[in-house]
Parts: sequence; structure tokens; C-alpha cells
Amino acid sequence: MSDERPDRDDSARPDTVRIGVLGCGNVGGALVDLVATQADAVERRCGIRLEVARVSVRNLSAQRDVDLPDGVLTRDSHGVVSDPDVDLVVEAIGGIEPARGLILEALAHGKPVVTANKELLANCGAELYAAADAAGRDLLFEAAVAGGIPIMRALRESLYGEPITRVMGIINGTTNFILTKMTDAVLAGGEGDYAATLAEAQALGYAERDPTADVEGYDAGAKAAIIATAAFGAKVVQGDVYHEGISRVTGAEIAIADRLGYCVKLLGIIERDPTSEEVSVRVHPAMVPLQHPLANVRDSFNAVFVEGDFADSLMFFGRGAGGAPTASAVFGDVVDAARNLRNDTHGSIGALHDAVIRPIDETEAEYLLGLDVADQPGVLHAVTGVFAGHGVSIRVAEQEGNGPDARLVFITHSALESAVQATVRELRGLEVVRNVGGLLRVVGG
Repeated sequence: MSDERPDRDDSARPDTVRIGVLGCGNVGGALVDLVATQADAVERRCGIRLEVARVSVRNLSAQRDVDLPDGVLTRDSHGVVSDPDVDLVVEAIGGIEPARGLILEALAHGKPVVTANKELLANCGAELYAAADAAGRDLLFEAAVAGGIPIMRALRESLYGEPITRVMGIINGTTNFILTKMTDAVLAGGEGDYAATLAEAQALGYAERDPTADVEGYDAGAKAAIIATAAFGAKVVQGDVYHEGISRVTGAEIAIADRLGYCVKLLGIIERDPTSEEVSVRVHPAMVPLQHPLANVRDSFNAVFVEGDFADSLMFFGRGAGGAPTASAVFGDVVDAARNLRNDTHGSIGALHDAVIRPIDETEAEYLLGLDVADQPGVLHAVTGVFAGHGVSIRVAEQEGNGPDARLVFITHSALESAVQATVRELRGLEVVRNVGGLLRVVGG
């Protein structure tokens, strides 16, 4: 296709908003289709005609499933954001650069921006939010967290004045799919092997060839940083987030959790201490009570649980990934931004203060810990003495098996992370302890 820009139709109605799209992959392409199919409905409801004016891509000759007039596609992303015939910019290229520079350039030209770029917002969000406010234009990012679930709009608008204490959720569909399949296998009498389940997820397209960002918690960590910033008005970046992944979760741990009335989920947990104002942001596997709403979120679905002083508990559920759900969230932001542009106004995340981050060592939780031990007199006394020595109180203690297969399983009362980690280190040095299993935090109901 030609790289020449089509002439603007000067007879077009003044309430036409022309969109420049940066990137035409899964999300960008789905958005182009949505604009084409929903333009009439949007015009009927709010009097604005949406049109895709320019789309920047890396390769003009690549095969695409979208239908665009000649001249709409271009390699020149900077030309799109500076084009006077483009009123609103959608960034769908991902990564930090050149996305950051292009968004700042678009805002400097007085154009609202819609993005789904979680990596960028989790690292440079404060700078971009400030630039949007200085320009008096929208920077909207619903699709950056949990795909089609409108959690960011709720935090930015409906719950803006709510004293939120905790946001907790399943915010990565790949890991939830893997843990669901491992759990199903365990409950059916199988092993629930992680490596085999990951391979299945990759074969079905739920996991990338390199799944590190998902299975080690980096993707969820970026989303948790964005949620924390919006929920608490604090500058939280991805580097502030503690994260553990699911690669060390075993079928045996899932079986123990189920027997005790829990399931295992990878959770993003964002909390604020109302007294100290410290913010804790972490991602890790956790045991969730089977009666908790998050326990019933299966496969690749996402769910976010918000707790506030006045609203009490709210849950947002839906598809957290995929081209169509993500494009739906982007399209909703496009409509909002177009309406605000017509009215010469914009939304704002508000003034952000520097966050005081509570380190993971200073957080408290209940913990599940399994130990493979020698089956001999005095073992239980020696092990529980280590817990007591670090001030960690035991709520549940069970023994599984005998002889060389003896295993002790403990659930603690709420304890300080640093004390539990010190307990684990000392237990590893005990002669009667053959192996210390994974440590799973327990989330209250």
C-alpha cells in the first residue's frame, strides 16, 4: 500500500474525530475493526463520528486482516502523532521507547492518547500523567490492566473518593490457566505437573514460547504497580513490586491446600496501611479459601477484588487478555477521550505523592510450609522449637506418611515475613529435616 496520506475531506462534519493508531497487531487491528463496526452506533449515541485516519506499522507489506483505504498505512509514527488531520492517538506498539516519546509528542500537539501499554505506565506513568494534565488532554489506559475488565475506570472515577484499603486479584490469565489445569489434574488423582501443564498452555496459545514474564510474575507486577498508583494516588513503579512466580508450585502443595479448604492462585495484592500510609505491592502464589469469590475464577479469566471502608467489597470479573477484550477496553477509552476533546475537557488521575513502600519483610500473613523429615523421636519437638524461637505461632500441624516418606505440614498464625524466612533458613540446617518445601502465603477470606 502507498505511504502517502489521503486528503482530508473538508466537508466532513465538525464532530468527526480522526484517530491515529500506532501499531496494527492483535489489539491495533481489532480496534480498527471495532471503529468500523461501531462508528454508526457511537454517532447515534453521542453525536461524534469516529474515523481511523492513519495507522503506523513497521512493515507495510505484511499480511493483515483489517481493511484500510490506500494511504492510511504508514511507517512514520512521528508523522501520525504530528499530523494536523489526526485528532486522537492510540498507542498499541508496546515497550517503553519509542512509545514514551510518541505519547509525549502527541500530548504536546494537544492530542489525547489512549494506550494499553502496561510496561510503559508501570515505569514512566507519573511522567506521562503529568504531561497529560499539563496539556489538558486525556491519557487513558483501561486496557493496560485486566484486558476488558473496567477496573481502572472504577478506580479513577467511581471509587476516586473511596478510602481503599486493599486491591487483590488474579491479573494474569496465563498463570491462572496453568494453576487451574494443575488443580483439576490433582483433584482427578493425577500429579498436576507444572512443566507438563505449561507445555499444554503453550500448545493452546495461552502461554508464550518464552513464558517468563507471565509465570515469574513480571506481567502481574507491572499491572499491580499501575493499580497501586490509581488506587492510592501514589507514585508506584514496577521496581517497587515484590514478585514470585508459579514455577515452583507443585501438585503436592495444591493437594494439601485443597484438603485444608484452599486453592492456589497467583495474586496481585496492593495494600495501604491507614496509619502509616505505607503501601505494600506484591505478586506471589497464595492459598485462597475455597469460599472466597476469587477461588472460583478459572482458566484464563481475571478478577479483581477491591476493599474499601465504605463500599466494603467489590469484585470485577472477565477476560483479562486477548485482542478482542483488550480492543474493547481501548475503544471505550477512545469514545471517552473523543467526547472530552469535543467538550475541551479531560480526565485526570489526580496529583500523585511519593509512595512509602513497605518491604516484603515487614508484611504479615499466615503461611503454609511442608517439611520432609526423618521419622524418629523428637523430630516434631525440634521443628516446632525453631518456629517458637522466631516467634512464629503454629495454627495447624499435621504429619503425612511414615518412615522415609514422613512429611510435616504447618500453617502458621499471622506472622512477620522476616520471622518466617528466618525460620525457614534455620529449618534447612536441621539434621532431621531432609527437605523444606515451598512457602505459600495464606490469604484470609
